[in-house]
Amino acid sequence: MIDNDIIRTTCVVKDFGTRQYQEVWQQMSDFTNNRTVGSVDEVWVVEHPPVFTLGQASKAEHLLNVGDIPVVQTDRGGQVTYHGPGQIVIYPLLDLRQKNLGVKSLVHRIEESVIDSLSHFGLDTVRKEGAPGIYDRSSLAKIAALGLRIRQMKSFHGFSVNVAMDLSPFTKINPCGYAGMPIVDMQSLFGRTISTQEYSQIRSQLLLSLCDLLNLEIKITAVVTE
Repeated sequence: MIDNDIIRTTCVVKDFGTRQYQEVWQQMSDFTNNRTVGSVDEVWVVEHPPVFTLGQASKAEHLLNVGDIPVVQTDRGGQVTYHGPGQIVIYPLLDLRQKNLGVKSLVHRIEESVIDSLSHFGLDTVRKEGAPGIYDRSSLAKIAALGLRIRQMKSFHGFSVNVAMDLSPFTKINPCGYAGMPIVDMQSLFGRTISTQEYSQIRSQLLLSLCDLLNLEIKITAVVTE
């Protein structure tokens, strides 16, 4: 698919607050299945309670010692990862045909939006050949993970950015299928505590950069309470 001229479309941003992974997964799957021609794209932002999620390519040996943290087998791409408090998760639910956008370009633009957002807060991050996601340039520790599903040229699932987390659950898995992969969050790189206000600013910047690079005009921002 040609995507040199990505089409500008409107989108609805939905803030789910803190929500169980399985609930949001079911809702975005239903949303994607029920989309019609011309339906408006949506971008969801959420924080999940502690959970390990397995992508379609995941192998059981990458779960080391999960303890009492639930494990969910999903239909997204990629391997195993962890979601938990202090991590911003964003799900771009897009009609790629409507936007004249190819899958590779979608991945590239998502990654670029994270790099741009983190640079706004003084962090230098990069891609890493052969290992999808975003990494701190100096330590090559992973700070953002990406896992998408494309169904009939409609995207769901998305990406997560480690902001101010308890990183210890990552030691209970081989993150993204790589034994010993170092994981970092923004708070660790700053060397100080991230305030509630700053956390909100980071979330807003991630959404703005994503919508800018995907040529999305935010039509409505809604807080989901049900």
